[in-house]
Amino acid sequence: MNNKSVYITQTNCITPLGFDVSSNWDAILHGKSGIQLHKNMGNLEEFYASIISTDWLDEVFKKTVFPFSVSDKKFTKLEKMLLLALMPLVEKYQISNRTAFVFSTTKGNISSLELDSSPVKEAQLAFLAKKISSLFGFTTEPIVLSNACVSGVLAIAVAKRMIQVGVYDDAFIVAGDEVSEFVLSGFNSFQAMSEIPCKPYDSDRNGVNLGEATAAVYLTSDKNKVESNAIKVCGDGAINDANHISGPSRTGEGLFRSIQSALEEANCSVNDIDYISAHGTATLYNDEMEAIAFNRLHLQNVPVNSLKGFYGHTLGASGLLETVIAIESAKQNQLIVSKGYENEGTTQSIEVIKENKTQEINRFLKTASGFGGCNTAVIFEKIK
Repeated sequence: MNNKSVYITQTNCITPLGFDVSSNWDAILHGKSGIQLHKNMGNLEEFYASIISTDWLDEVFKKTVFPFSVSDKKFTKLEKMLLLALMPLVEKYQISNRTAFVFSTTKGNISSLELDSSPVKEAQLAFLAKKISSLFGFTTEPIVLSNACVSGVLAIAVAKRMIQVGVYDDAFIVAGDEVSEFVLSGFNSFQAMSEIPCKPYDSDRNGVNLGEATAAVYLTSDKNKVESNAIKVCGDGAINDANHISGPSRTGEGLFRSIQSALEEANCSVNDIDYISAHGTATLYNDEMEAIAFNRLHLQNVPVNSLKGFYGHTLGASGLLETVIAIESAKQNQLIVSKGYENEGTTQSIEVIKENKTQEINRFLKTASGFGGCNTAVIFEKIK
Protein backbone atom coordinates (compact mmCIF):
# COMPACT_ATOMS: atom_id res chain seq x y z
CA MET A 1 0.00 0.00 0.00
CA ASN A 2 1.34 3.43 -0.94
CA ASN A 3 2.13 5.54 2.14
CA LYS A 4 1.96 8.95 0.42
CA SER A 5 -0.50 11.13 2.36
CA VAL A 6 -3.22 13.00 0.49
CA TYR A 7 -5.06 16.00 1.90
CA ILE A 8 -8.16 18.08 1.16
CA THR A 9 -7.13 21.71 1.63
CA GLN A 10 -10.11 23.62 0.25
CA THR A 11 -13.81 23.01 -0.34
CA ASN A 12 -16.81 24.77 -1.83
CA CYS A 13 -20.48 24.10 -2.55
CA ILE A 14 -23.42 25.64 -4.41
CA THR A 15 -26.83 24.70 -2.98
CA PRO A 16 -30.28 26.21 -2.33
CA LEU A 17 -28.94 27.18 1.12
CA GLY A 18 -26.04 29.24 -0.14
CA PHE A 19 -23.24 29.62 -2.67
CA ASP A 20 -20.30 28.95 -0.35
CA VAL A 21 -19.49 26.69 2.60
CA SER A 22 -19.95 29.33 5.30
CA SER A 23 -23.50 30.25 4.25
CA ASN A 24 -24.46 26.58 3.99
CA TRP A 25 -22.98 25.85 7.40
CA ASP A 26 -24.82 28.76 8.98
CA ALA A 27 -28.11 27.65 7.39
CA ILE A 28 -27.96 24.03 8.58
CA LEU A 29 -26.68 25.09 11.99
CA HIS A 30 -29.95 26.99 12.33
CA GLY A 31 -32.02 24.08 11.01
CA LYS A 32 -32.88 25.63 7.66
CA SER A 33 -33.72 23.19 4.86
CA GLY A 34 -33.61 23.71 1.11
CA ILE A 35 -36.53 21.29 0.65
CA GLN A 36 -39.72 23.04 -0.43
CA LEU A 37 -42.96 22.17 -2.18
CA HIS A 38 -42.72 22.57 -5.96
CA LYS A 39 -45.38 22.22 -8.62
CA ASN A 40 -45.79 21.01 -12.19
CA MET A 41 -42.73 19.25 -13.52
CA GLY A 42 -43.42 16.51 -16.00
CA ASN A 43 -46.28 14.35 -14.78
CA LEU A 44 -45.94 15.52 -11.19
CA GLU A 45 -48.43 18.15 -10.09
CA GLU A 46 -46.53 18.79 -6.86
CA PHE A 47 -43.48 17.36 -5.12
CA TYR A 48 -40.96 18.21 -2.43
CA ALA A 49 -37.43 18.93 -3.62
CA SER A 50 -34.41 21.11 -2.93
CA ILE A 51 -34.01 23.32 -6.00
CA ILE A 52 -31.75 26.32 -6.59
CA SER A 53 -33.49 29.51 -7.67
CA THR A 54 -32.59 30.17 -11.31
CA ASP A 55 -32.89 33.92 -10.82
CA TRP A 56 -30.53 33.85 -7.83
CA LEU A 57 -28.07 31.66 -9.71
CA ASP A 58 -28.09 33.95 -12.76
CA GLU A 59 -27.59 37.01 -10.60
CA VAL A 60 -24.53 35.58 -8.86
CA PHE A 61 -23.14 34.12 -12.08
CA LYS A 62 -23.26 37.49 -13.84
CA LYS A 63 -21.41 39.16 -10.98
CA THR A 64 -18.64 36.54 -10.86
CA VAL A 65 -15.38 37.33 -12.66
CA PHE A 66 -14.14 34.19 -14.40
CA PRO A 67 -10.73 33.70 -16.10
CA PHE A 68 -12.58 33.32 -19.40
CA SER A 69 -15.22 35.25 -21.28
CA VAL A 70 -18.83 34.35 -20.51
CA SER A 71 -20.56 37.10 -22.46
CA ASP A 72 -20.79 35.20 -25.73
CA LYS A 73 -21.33 31.75 -24.25
CA LYS A 74 -24.56 30.10 -23.20
CA PHE A 75 -24.42 27.83 -20.19
CA THR A 76 -26.98 25.44 -18.77
CA LYS A 77 -28.09 25.75 -15.16
CA LEU A 78 -25.88 22.83 -14.14
CA GLU A 79 -22.87 24.29 -15.95
CA LYS A 80 -23.26 27.60 -14.10
CA MET A 81 -23.42 25.70 -10.81
CA LEU A 82 -20.27 23.72 -11.66
CA LEU A 83 -18.33 26.81 -12.72
CA LEU A 84 -19.27 28.69 -9.55
CA ALA A 85 -18.28 25.71 -7.37
CA LEU A 86 -14.84 25.42 -8.97
CA MET A 87 -14.01 29.12 -9.22
CA PRO A 88 -12.64 29.77 -5.66
CA LEU A 89 -10.45 26.67 -5.82
CA VAL A 90 -8.97 27.51 -9.21
CA GLU A 91 -8.27 31.03 -7.97
CA LYS A 92 -6.19 29.68 -5.08
CA TYR A 93 -4.31 26.74 -6.62
CA GLN A 94 -2.33 26.60 -9.83
CA ILE A 95 -3.21 24.08 -12.53
CA SER A 96 -0.31 22.13 -14.06
CA ASN A 97 0.04 19.37 -16.63
CA ARG A 98 0.05 16.95 -13.68
CA THR A 99 -3.22 18.20 -12.22
CA ALA A 100 -6.24 15.88 -12.45
CA PHE A 101 -9.75 17.10 -13.20
CA VAL A 102 -12.33 14.68 -11.77
CA PHE A 103 -16.02 15.14 -12.55
CA SER A 104 -18.77 13.30 -10.67
CA THR A 105 -22.39 13.18 -11.80
CA THR A 106 -25.20 10.76 -12.53
CA LYS A 107 -27.11 12.50 -15.32
CA GLY A 108 -25.20 15.69 -16.17
CA ASN A 109 -27.00 17.81 -18.78
CA ILE A 110 -29.80 15.28 -19.24
CA SER A 111 -32.31 18.14 -19.63
CA SER A 112 -30.68 19.15 -22.90
CA LEU A 113 -32.28 16.10 -24.53
CA GLU A 114 -35.64 17.81 -24.11
CA LEU A 115 -34.54 20.60 -26.48
CA ASP A 116 -34.88 19.96 -30.21
CA SER A 117 -32.13 22.50 -30.91
CA SER A 118 -29.58 20.80 -28.63
CA PRO A 119 -27.15 18.27 -30.14
CA VAL A 120 -27.18 14.87 -28.45
CA LYS A 121 -23.47 15.20 -27.62
CA GLU A 122 -24.28 17.99 -25.15
CA ALA A 123 -25.95 15.39 -22.94
CA GLN A 124 -22.84 13.22 -22.91
CA LEU A 125 -20.96 13.34 -19.62
CA ALA A 126 -17.53 13.40 -21.25
CA PHE A 127 -18.55 16.42 -23.34
CA LEU A 128 -19.68 18.31 -20.24
CA ALA A 129 -16.49 17.41 -18.33
CA LYS A 130 -14.31 18.57 -21.20
CA LYS A 131 -16.27 21.80 -21.56
CA ILE A 132 -15.85 22.74 -17.89
CA SER A 133 -12.22 21.65 -17.59
CA SER A 134 -11.05 23.36 -20.78
CA LEU A 135 -12.60 26.67 -19.73
CA PHE A 136 -10.36 26.68 -16.66
CA GLY A 137 -7.30 25.56 -18.61
CA PHE A 138 -6.91 21.95 -17.52
CA THR A 139 -4.71 20.05 -19.98
CA THR A 140 -5.14 16.51 -18.64
CA GLU A 141 -7.99 14.34 -19.88
CA PRO A 142 -11.00 14.69 -17.57
CA ILE A 143 -11.88 11.70 -15.40
CA VAL A 144 -15.64 11.13 -15.32
CA LEU A 145 -17.17 9.14 -12.46
CA SER A 146 -20.79 8.13 -12.88
CA ASN A 147 -21.45 5.23 -10.53
CA ALA A 148 -24.95 5.97 -9.28
CA CYS A 149 -25.15 7.69 -5.91
CA VAL A 150 -21.66 6.78 -4.66
CA SER A 151 -20.08 8.87 -7.44
CA GLY A 152 -19.27 11.95 -5.34
CA VAL A 153 -17.42 10.18 -2.54
CA LEU A 154 -15.90 7.62 -4.91
CA ALA A 155 -14.33 10.54 -6.79
CA ILE A 156 -12.30 11.33 -3.66
CA ALA A 157 -11.08 7.74 -3.41
CA VAL A 158 -10.10 7.61 -7.09
CA ALA A 159 -8.29 10.96 -6.99
CA LYS A 160 -6.46 9.96 -3.80
CA ARG A 161 -5.21 6.72 -5.32
CA MET A 162 -4.07 8.36 -8.54
CA ILE A 163 -2.07 10.91 -6.56
CA GLN A 164 -0.60 8.17 -4.36
CA VAL A 165 0.68 6.13 -7.32
CA GLY A 166 2.18 9.22 -8.93
CA VAL A 167 -0.10 9.63 -11.94
CA TYR A 168 -0.99 13.14 -10.76
CA ASP A 169 0.41 15.60 -8.21
CA ASP A 170 -2.93 17.10 -7.25
CA ALA A 171 -6.60 17.05 -8.24
CA PHE A 172 -9.66 19.24 -8.49
CA ILE A 173 -12.91 17.34 -7.98
CA VAL A 174 -16.27 18.81 -8.90
CA ALA A 175 -19.62 17.05 -8.59
CA GLY A 176 -23.09 18.09 -9.61
CA ASP A 177 -26.61 17.13 -10.61
CA GLU A 178 -29.83 19.01 -11.19
CA VAL A 179 -33.46 18.15 -10.54
CA SER A 180 -34.87 17.22 -13.94
CA GLU A 181 -38.08 15.77 -15.28
CA PHE A 182 -36.15 12.65 -16.27
CA VAL A 183 -34.84 11.96 -12.76
CA LEU A 184 -38.11 12.88 -11.06
CA SER A 185 -40.09 10.49 -13.26
CA GLY A 186 -37.56 7.74 -12.66
CA PHE A 187 -37.73 7.89 -8.87
CA ASN A 188 -41.49 8.33 -9.04
CA SER A 189 -41.79 5.14 -11.09
CA PHE A 190 -39.99 3.32 -8.27
CA GLN A 191 -42.60 4.74 -5.86
CA ALA A 192 -39.58 5.97 -3.92
CA MET A 193 -40.51 9.65 -3.53
CA SER A 194 -41.88 11.02 -0.28
CA GLU A 195 -44.95 13.27 -0.38
CA ILE A 196 -43.58 15.12 2.66
CA PRO A 197 -40.09 16.40 3.58
CA CYS A 198 -37.97 13.26 3.96
CA LYS A 199 -37.26 11.67 7.37
CA PRO A 200 -34.06 9.58 7.25
CA TYR A 201 -34.00 6.64 9.72
CA ASP A 202 -37.36 7.66 11.17
CA SER A 203 -40.18 5.19 11.75
CA ASP A 204 -42.44 7.26 9.46
CA ARG A 205 -39.97 7.58 6.57
CA ASN A 206 -41.39 6.68 3.18
CA GLY A 207 -39.02 7.91 0.49
CA VAL A 208 -36.63 10.47 -0.91
CA ASN A 209 -36.83 14.12 -1.84
CA LEU A 210 -34.56 14.99 -4.74
CA GLY A 211 -32.17 17.91 -4.67
CA GLU A 212 -29.68 19.76 -6.82
CA ALA A 213 -26.24 21.04 -5.90
CA THR A 214 -22.61 21.21 -6.92
CA ALA A 215 -19.56 20.76 -4.71
CA ALA A 216 -15.81 20.97 -5.25
CA VAL A 217 -12.68 19.99 -3.33
CA TYR A 218 -8.93 20.28 -3.92
CA LEU A 219 -6.64 17.33 -3.14
CA THR A 220 -2.86 17.43 -2.85
CA SER A 221 0.08 15.47 -1.46
CA ASP A 222 2.19 18.63 -1.15
CA LYS A 223 2.61 19.21 2.59
CA ASN A 224 3.63 22.81 1.92
CA LYS A 225 -0.02 23.47 1.02
CA VAL A 226 -1.36 21.82 4.17
CA GLU A 227 -2.43 24.18 6.93
CA SER A 228 -3.94 23.57 10.35
CA ASN A 229 -7.44 22.05 10.12
CA ALA A 230 -6.75 20.49 6.73
CA ILE A 231 -8.25 17.05 6.21
CA LYS A 232 -6.26 13.90 5.48
CA VAL A 233 -7.91 11.20 3.34
CA CYS A 234 -6.88 8.14 5.36
CA GLY A 235 -8.54 5.13 3.75
CA ASP A 236 -11.27 4.05 1.40
CA GLY A 237 -13.20 1.04 0.20
CA ALA A 238 -15.61 0.50 -2.68
CA ILE A 239 -17.42 -2.84 -2.89
CA ASN A 240 -20.27 -3.74 -5.22
CA ASP A 241 -22.43 -6.51 -3.78
CA ALA A 242 -24.41 -6.84 -7.07
CA ASN A 243 -27.51 -7.52 -5.00
CA HIS A 244 -30.19 -5.92 -7.19
CA ILE A 245 -30.54 -3.21 -9.82
CA SER A 246 -32.21 -0.87 -7.33
CA GLY A 247 -32.52 -2.67 -3.97
CA PRO A 248 -29.69 -2.76 -1.40
CA SER A 249 -28.39 -5.94 0.18
CA ARG A 250 -30.55 -6.92 3.15
CA THR A 251 -27.40 -7.80 5.12
CA GLY A 252 -25.51 -4.63 4.18
CA GLU A 253 -22.71 -6.79 2.79
CA GLY A 254 -21.28 -4.30 0.29
CA LEU A 255 -21.29 -1.41 2.75
CA PHE A 256 -19.92 -3.66 5.51
CA ARG A 257 -16.96 -4.69 3.37
CA SER A 258 -16.38 -1.15 2.08
CA ILE A 259 -16.07 0.20 5.61
CA GLN A 260 -13.85 -2.74 6.60
CA SER A 261 -11.52 -1.93 3.70
CA ALA A 262 -11.41 1.76 4.62
CA LEU A 263 -10.63 0.97 8.27
CA GLU A 264 -7.84 -1.39 7.26
CA GLU A 265 -6.17 1.14 4.95
CA ALA A 266 -6.57 3.92 7.52
CA ASN A 267 -5.05 1.61 10.14
CA CYS A 268 -7.69 2.50 12.69
CA SER A 269 -10.42 0.72 14.62
CA VAL A 270 -14.11 1.48 14.95
CA ASN A 271 -13.28 3.11 18.31
CA ASP A 272 -11.29 5.78 16.46
CA ILE A 273 -14.35 6.98 14.50
CA ASP A 274 -15.98 10.03 16.09
CA TYR A 275 -18.79 10.61 13.62
CA ILE A 276 -20.47 9.02 10.59
CA SER A 277 -21.90 11.05 7.71
CA ALA A 278 -24.16 8.39 6.25
CA HIS A 279 -26.15 8.08 3.03
CA GLY A 280 -29.59 8.07 4.70
CA THR A 281 -31.93 8.41 1.73
CA ALA A 282 -35.07 7.94 3.90
CA THR A 283 -36.22 4.95 1.86
CA LEU A 284 -37.29 1.91 3.87
CA TYR A 285 -34.61 -0.43 2.57
CA ASN A 286 -31.58 1.87 2.36
CA ASP A 287 -31.77 3.10 5.95
CA GLU A 288 -32.43 -0.39 7.27
CA MET A 289 -29.45 -1.77 5.34
CA GLU A 290 -27.14 0.93 6.72
CA ALA A 291 -28.25 0.27 10.30
CA ILE A 292 -27.52 -3.44 9.85
CA ALA A 293 -24.06 -2.76 8.35
CA PHE A 294 -23.13 -0.31 11.13
CA ASN A 295 -24.20 -2.83 13.79
CA ARG A 296 -22.23 -5.64 12.15
CA LEU A 297 -19.15 -3.42 12.43
CA HIS A 298 -19.94 -2.35 16.04
CA LEU A 299 -20.42 1.25 14.93
CA GLN A 300 -23.94 1.49 16.35
CA ASN A 301 -22.89 3.85 19.15
CA VAL A 302 -21.06 6.32 16.91
CA PRO A 303 -23.05 9.54 16.25
CA VAL A 304 -24.53 9.38 12.75
CA ASN A 305 -26.55 11.73 10.59
CA SER A 306 -27.98 12.10 7.14
CA LEU A 307 -27.96 15.50 5.45
CA LYS A 308 -30.79 14.55 3.08
CA GLY A 309 -33.26 16.43 5.30
CA PHE A 310 -31.40 19.65 4.45
CA TYR A 311 -30.49 19.09 0.80
CA GLY A 312 -32.60 16.21 -0.47
CA HIS A 313 -30.82 13.53 -2.46
CA THR A 314 -28.45 15.37 -4.80
CA LEU A 315 -27.45 12.15 -6.62
CA GLY A 316 -23.91 12.37 -8.04
CA ALA A 317 -23.20 15.44 -5.95
CA SER A 318 -24.42 13.98 -2.65
CA GLY A 319 -21.26 12.17 -1.57
CA LEU A 320 -19.02 15.16 -2.23
CA LEU A 321 -21.45 17.77 -0.86
CA GLU A 322 -21.97 15.77 2.33
CA THR A 323 -18.21 15.32 2.68
CA VAL A 324 -17.77 19.09 2.41
CA ILE A 325 -20.28 19.65 5.22
CA ALA A 326 -18.78 16.80 7.30
CA ILE A 327 -15.36 18.44 6.95
CA GLU A 328 -16.86 21.65 8.33
CA SER A 329 -18.38 19.64 11.21
CA ALA A 330 -14.92 18.30 12.04
CA LYS A 331 -13.31 21.74 11.82
CA GLN A 332 -16.00 23.24 14.07
CA ASN A 333 -16.21 20.15 16.37
CA GLN A 334 -19.96 20.34 15.88
CA LEU A 335 -22.39 17.47 15.30
CA ILE A 336 -25.38 18.44 13.16
CA VAL A 337 -28.87 17.11 13.75
CA SER A 338 -30.20 14.51 11.33
CA LYS A 339 -33.13 16.65 10.19
CA GLY A 340 -36.47 14.87 10.01
CA TYR A 341 -35.57 12.17 12.53
CA GLU A 342 -37.88 11.75 15.52
CA ASN A 343 -38.43 8.08 16.30
CA GLU A 344 -36.26 5.03 15.73
CA GLY A 345 -37.25 3.37 12.48
CA THR A 346 -34.70 0.60 11.91
CA THR A 347 -34.73 -2.89 13.41
CA GLN A 348 -31.21 -2.41 14.75
CA SER A 349 -30.47 0.72 16.76
CA ILE A 350 -27.97 3.36 15.64
CA GLU A 351 -26.99 6.63 17.32
CA VAL A 352 -28.84 9.11 15.10
CA ILE A 353 -28.02 12.71 16.08
CA LYS A 354 -31.19 14.34 17.45
CA GLU A 355 -29.84 17.82 18.17
CA ASN A 356 -26.81 19.95 17.38
CA LYS A 357 -24.05 19.46 19.91
CA THR A 358 -20.37 20.20 20.39
CA GLN A 359 -18.04 17.22 20.27
CA GLU A 360 -14.38 16.73 19.41
CA ILE A 361 -14.19 15.23 15.90
CA ASN A 362 -10.77 13.97 14.87
CA ARG A 363 -11.78 11.18 12.49
CA PHE A 364 -15.01 10.69 10.61
CA LEU A 365 -16.45 8.16 8.18
CA LYS A 366 -18.40 9.06 5.05
CA THR A 367 -20.49 6.35 3.43
CA ALA A 368 -22.64 6.11 0.32
CA SER A 369 -24.66 3.38 -1.36
CA GLY A 370 -26.40 3.34 -4.71
CA PHE A 371 -28.29 1.51 -7.42
CA GLY A 372 -26.67 -1.60 -8.81
CA GLY A 373 -25.24 -2.58 -5.41
CA CYS A 374 -22.42 -0.02 -5.31
CA ASN A 375 -21.06 1.09 -1.94
CA THR A 376 -18.20 3.39 -0.93
CA ALA A 377 -16.68 4.37 2.40
CA VAL A 378 -13.92 6.90 3.07
CA ILE A 379 -12.26 7.78 6.40
CA PHE A 380 -10.97 11.31 7.00
CA GLU A 381 -8.73 12.73 9.72
CA LYS A 382 -8.38 16.34 10.87
CA ILE A 383 -4.82 17.67 10.87
CA LYS A 384 -4.19 19.78 13.96
